[in-house]
Amino acid sequence: MSNQQATYQIALAGNPNVGKSSIFNRLTGLRQKVGNFPGVTVDKKSGIIQFETLGKAEVTDLPGLYSLYPTSEDEKVVLNILLQEQSDKYPDAIGYIADANDLERHLLLCSQLIDLQIPIVLGLNMTDTATEKGISIDSKKLSDALGIAVVEVNGRTGEGVNEFKRLLEDTLKNSREPLSFYELSPGERQIAKDVSDYLRTEAAYKALLLTHHAADLIHLTEEQKYFVKTLKEKYSFDSLDLQLDEIMARYKQLGPLVKNCISLKQVERNDFTGQLDRILTHPVFGLLIFGMLMILVFQSIFSWSEWPMTVIEESFAGLSSMLSARLPDAWFSRLLTEGVVAGLSGVLVFVPQIAILFLLISILEESGYMARVVYLFDNLMRRFGLNGRSVVALISGGACAIPAIMSTRTITNWKERLITILVTPLISCSARIPVFTILIAVTIPAYKLFGWINIQGLVFLSLYALGAIAALLSAFVFSKILKTEEPGYLMMELPQYQVPQWKNVGLTVVEKVKTFSWEAGRIIMMVSIVLWFLASYGRPSSMEKAREQAADEYALSQEISLDQLEATHELEASFAGTLGKFIEPVIAPLGYDWKIGIALITSFAAREVFVGTMATIYAVGDESDEALLRQRMSEAQNMRTGEKVFTLPTAFSLMIFYLFAMQCMSTLAVVRRETKSWKWPAVQLAYMSVLAYGAAYAVYKILGIWF
Repeated sequence: MSNQQATYQIALAGNPNVGKSSIFNRLTGLRQKVGNFPGVTVDKKSGIIQFETLGKAEVTDLPGLYSLYPTSEDEKVVLNILLQEQSDKYPDAIGYIADANDLERHLLLCSQLIDLQIPIVLGLNMTDTATEKGISIDSKKLSDALGIAVVEVNGRTGEGVNEFKRLLEDTLKNSREPLSFYELSPGERQIAKDVSDYLRTEAAYKALLLTHHAADLIHLTEEQKYFVKTLKEKYSFDSLDLQLDEIMARYKQLGPLVKNCISLKQVERNDFTGQLDRILTHPVFGLLIFGMLMILVFQSIFSWSEWPMTVIEESFAGLSSMLSARLPDAWFSRLLTEGVVAGLSGVLVFVPQIAILFLLISILEESGYMARVVYLFDNLMRRFGLNGRSVVALISGGACAIPAIMSTRTITNWKERLITILVTPLISCSARIPVFTILIAVTIPAYKLFGWINIQGLVFLSLYALGAIAALLSAFVFSKILKTEEPGYLMMELPQYQVPQWKNVGLTVVEKVKTFSWEAGRIIMMVSIVLWFLASYGRPSSMEKAREQAADEYALSQEISLDQLEATHELEASFAGTLGKFIEPVIAPLGYDWKIGIALITSFAAREVFVGTMATIYAVGDESDEALLRQRMSEAQNMRTGEKVFTLPTAFSLMIFYLFAMQCMSTLAVVRRETKSWKWPAVQLAYMSVLAYGAAYAVYKILGIWF
């Protein structure tokens, strides 16, 4: 056992798109968490299962990979886990999931894992679709041939998962003799022995992998890496040629083995996947269908979320009113109602829209359609210096740029990966949804074209489309600036179309919404409290002068209440007002006043703070709800000119600024970790800031001609 509490470590491994995550969800249910693998930013999904006799075990869903000769960052993470024997997370057993439809190819990695001498249970997934194709696998014969336990599983229905779990427990209790699937050549045996003696590893194949990959293994010291490098030079170790020789030798063994374990019979084939692919991957119809699906997604975000958003708005408004009525008129009461409640309502009200976005994207991924999108857009992406896999990052950027940037590890070409990282934040993420929604609601009337096209949803979709266009054009510019000799290519497997597994979809939505609410909520709570203080207090002399000005104005005209006049003048004299006025000369050409300036500054913590900032600023002295906030923003006037603050040109200028600006410190931190340099985050911040300011200025001036 590899940890102190008698908890076993089990790694779930397999090629991409084999249904591994479905098996993981079946095994762990809601007893799972998402973190990072040690030392890297790759997502780590782990969960707990309870064995009948061995107690609890931690199951880790490893990133998908094709072999133990990695080409991407995700695959290198798996290699580090499997070769670090001293780690307390080193697996006591491996649950390997293979696609029964293409057994020979999927057994390549399995045979490599067998040679690591880690106990393995092989789960044959998708046997139902294999049966439809006339493929029948003799699990007993395959088990005897490989020397490991084999069971048929179905990630969609859960069939065989309990047996898979039982076999894992049995394998842990009754370890078999170490197997050897691949026979090392004399030269490989010699260098593997020297490496094994120096690094104290038992399995010869593990020592061979340490030789191949020493430079990429984070647990080896520089001295150990130098020793291995010296050995490779001594023995003229040609890593690439030996890798190719090994792969060919393994397939030479696997071919007859698989042929002996399966039987094929002629069946009437219903090639549903092929027929559908002829339409969905068509260079013209495929793009049209994708465009229609995206329109449906963004129409749904507005249409389906209307009712739950109203419920949340009314709930927060009721809570604020109740607290105001029951609490004494003191600073802590105003902090709670005008700072905390107003800030939280400005974010949580958008949870329904974010949940719907994740729901629809998860359905597309689960159905197998997203893989076709990668294939469909590969040629187009290459014209802009990107890769077909860049589409995954760009679409994921519609949820959050941070995991989207992390997903670029599957892009093997350094230049294509770097460009994808640099332009992904231009795609409108879920944090921008609150900003766009509130500004659209304030300036765009809620009517429908042709009786069904929501004009607000159309504007919302246009902003997303504009962000995508800007990302592609920026990528094209970077592709001409950055130089590399490394060739780019796309290699991927198109999975079978299938009905989405709703449990997987549900878990994804819950996980993403929870992450958004918690991560954003903590920031917004802190920012809202700071903002409330800055907006409520100022230098005593300035605040007293503000109250005197309010009294003088009230004496001249009693159209506005004294409380409202005092709130307006005190806000202007507050610390927040002073800060906003300090940057007002810079942002005035864009149509923004000092209040908007405050929101721009706080948004660098997180874009979604904009709404909380507006709620705090416009709710000073009064309770806040989303409807009231929209009303106050639509009625807000510039104290100097008397004109409305949120005119159509100003609102669109502000939306364009938020669309292009890099207002997310967390994203910059992730870019720093992914590129291992502050150079690229600095480049990203600079070019996006210039683009945001220039585009916002142009929009404000052009729209100002007509409106």
